Amino acid sequence: MSRRHRAEKRDVIPDAKFGDLVLTKFMNSLMKDGKKSAAESIVYGAFDIVEAKVKQNPVEVFHTALENIRPSVEVRSRRVGGATYQVPVEVRADRQQALAIRWLIESARKRGENTMRERLSGELMDALNGRGQAVKKREDTHRMADANRAFSHYRW
Repeated sequence: MSRRHRAEKRDVIPDAKFGDLVLTKFMNSLMKDGKKSAAESIVYGAFDIVEAKVKQNPVEVFHTALENIRPSVEVRSRRVGGATYQVPVEVRADRQQALAIRWLIESARKRGENTMRERLSGELMDALNGRGQAVKKREDTHRMADANRAFSHYRW
């Protein structure tokens, strides 16, 4: 990691169909080997499945699902003396979004359905209802932070 200065944030272009910046970031995270059109077709296909099953606007479902996955606290390792403590810290908004996107994609890839569209739509609907692997990951993170609350005075 560079000690000189923070890396500058790149601007992303809103996606073509819905004009949503967060959706573009999600597609960029989902993309493998620079195949953006494949990522777009996966996301839009998953949105079609979600719209057919839930009968709601898929972009609103996506944002609600991400909101249900976002962590508010996490633990960071802090070395004090010879011991390493897991110190709970608040999560910045941009990191909350990045973690939620990463966890959603990771848990969708681990699902058992046949196509990635089905996996992603299933994980989105599970996250919308407050269950699923990504929501479980957030709850585990919160539980870990709560368990290590005693070390919060080591915060920096």
